[in-house]
Amino acid sequence: MTHEKPAYMNENLSFEERVKDLVSRMTLEEKTSQMLYNSPAIPHLGIPSYNWWNEALHGVARAGTATVFPQAIGMAATFDEDLIFEIADVISTEGRAKYHEFQRRDDHDIYKGLTFWSPNINIFRDPRWGRGHETYGEDPYLTALLGIKFVEGLQGNDSKYLKTAACAKHFAVHSGPEGERHSFNAVASRKDMYETYLPAFKKLVQDAKVEAVMGAYNRTNGEPCCGSKTLLQDILRDDWGFQGHVTSDCWAIKDFHEHHMVTKTAPESVALAVNNGCDTNCGNMYLNLMIAYQEGLITEEKINESVTRLMMTRMKLGMFDRDEKVPFADTPYDVVDCKDHRALALKASRESLVLLKNDGLLPLKKNGLKSIAVIGPNADSRDALMGNYFGTPSQYITVLDGIREILPDTVRINYSQGCHLYKDKVEGLAIPNDRIAEAVAAAEKSDVVVLCLGLDATIEGEEGDAGNEYGAGDKFDLNLPGLQQQLLEAVTAAGKPVILVLLAGSALSVAWADKNVPAIVQAWYPGAQGGRAISQMLFGEFSPCGKLPVTFYRTTEELPDFHDYSMKNRTYKYMENEALYPFGYGLGYTSFEFSDLTLSSDKIKPGDSITCTAKIKNAGSVEASEVVQLYLKDVETSVTAPRWQLRGVRKVSLKPGEQKEVSLTLTAEDMLLVTDEGDSVLEPGIFEVYVGGSQPDARSVSLTGCKVLRGCFELA
Repeated sequence: MTHEKPAYMNENLSFEERVKDLVSRMTLEEKTSQMLYNSPAIPHLGIPSYNWWNEALHGVARAGTATVFPQAIGMAATFDEDLIFEIADVISTEGRAKYHEFQRRDDHDIYKGLTFWSPNINIFRDPRWGRGHETYGEDPYLTALLGIKFVEGLQGNDSKYLKTAACAKHFAVHSGPEGERHSFNAVASRKDMYETYLPAFKKLVQDAKVEAVMGAYNRTNGEPCCGSKTLLQDILRDDWGFQGHVTSDCWAIKDFHEHHMVTKTAPESVALAVNNGCDTNCGNMYLNLMIAYQEGLITEEKINESVTRLMMTRMKLGMFDRDEKVPFADTPYDVVDCKDHRALALKASRESLVLLKNDGLLPLKKNGLKSIAVIGPNADSRDALMGNYFGTPSQYITVLDGIREILPDTVRINYSQGCHLYKDKVEGLAIPNDRIAEAVAAAEKSDVVVLCLGLDATIEGEEGDAGNEYGAGDKFDLNLPGLQQQLLEAVTAAGKPVILVLLAGSALSVAWADKNVPAIVQAWYPGAQGGRAISQMLFGEFSPCGKLPVTFYRTTEELPDFHDYSMKNRTYKYMENEALYPFGYGLGYTSFEFSDLTLSSDKIKPGDSITCTAKIKNAGSVEASEVVQLYLKDVETSVTAPRWQLRGVRKVSLKPGEQKEVSLTLTAEDMLLVTDEGDSVLEPGIFEVYVGGSQPDARSVSLTGCKVLRGCFELA
């Protein structure tokens, strides 16, 4: 007698039919067990244990060897959506290879699954926020553009199966303060919600079909995000039609009763989360689900909804099907950290570098160079390559390594740490400033100085993660920490030409350096190949083409209060003072000329699109790429509107003397403005369009020496 296999095992049925059958066979206890991030096996149904928690911010993280790309903020500086897709595609390929290898060895541990809790698409609204380097910067348009491609690269394009499952986090309105995140109430107006904090999430849900969304720790307008009816029910599922699953941030649900004080007991907190659509719990609060059920706080129907969504994700990942049915199951292990993937990491590192200042010192010439000083706490630091949420590369190339590699043995390299990253001395028993004399000697005895300052993830990072003894991961101010400013001034006083390389995940106030140092490079946390990319750039093997995805302010004092979530006087859209280095700015080793801006129409009707075409020419002698940027300004509006908004991006590579035509299309959606009530409106009137290699502000134009083209059209 043959037993017919259960419907959930039948690969010919739809996932919906199979999941329904599978959930119907579970007891209530079994269902609740599957809502924990470390969900146990259910042997009688053939369900293996599964740990939902995995990370892939800029490479497969925390599970051993992997290719490590530049930190997310560095990826954002490329302004290159195609490159971001390629990176995410490599990450998901390595994730598949590692997952199947672990499965074969019965290793179901944390960080070994296919559900990646990336990308972080929060808006980097304040440069003091410690986790800003996990994001794509301060602009919702750029964040959505890159976030969509990252999700598409992670999830793959198979019509049936997901390659891996991506997760948009942290929903919503989350950008510090880190030290208060478990109790903090982020108050945001409806206008700021719908203009700044929500658009990227909406795009990832509707355009990229992101499989998961993670709630934030904080409250938003009084509701804890992981149990917010407004966010999870009304906006995410009802308004946007989200079909995937929601996970809590880690141990966020116990904050409901311990810190937010919106519930009194653990079962009440669990019920608030599940009833509003939080399906899986990173943490252990959902061990209280049975108690919440027995107390009548939650129904089995609600539990069924969550378990159905979770099993649906596992089905789509092919976890209930034979390997030969799943297109990614045969990914060979030797793709992990392979030569091609490392080459892509190097390319990404090169494209992430932003040249902030160059008085003709760069590129350096090897010919005639007898000695070079490489100085600073980040000159030979692996931490400064990595950022946070990283894997283990098979090779780290620090800046010192990269310079050693690129120069012949005949050039003397004088290295000095110069100072500790943030303490007042390097050796515990020494008096303060114990490395500055050595650094000055190294500078005096060299033809040129590469000075590597900045931060690393021990200073700026996540609460509980960063070792920052005073800021819980956030920065108090935008100054260089510890003795770094003193080191900068002492080394500069030695009289040799100085190139300042900043390895940091956020904007620093380097106004002194801007006045006194001939060349400044923002290198972010450039990944495992970072030092190689930096040295190649310094010696002219390529022209830098990165652009700032955040504003560099002149002072900490001009910033609004860190706790204030209003966008007034924040980011390039609303800032009142002149920037030190503006959003969208970055130099290269050549000059570009923009000309002949034409609009497809000078008068359009509501709902029409408009195509903006311009010519760009490489007017210099070096092959280089330029990021063509389109900004839109509503000239006569009845609502509070940004100065202008980024609405188009295109990366173009040009040989010396070459000219290309670039077209960017503005849709009706791009012309919408958000009212104080949070409604999107299309107002008739005049719109101005700016196309060039930067914003149209006076500071960008004076720094680049390149005018931005301007056109206008009327919306009838």
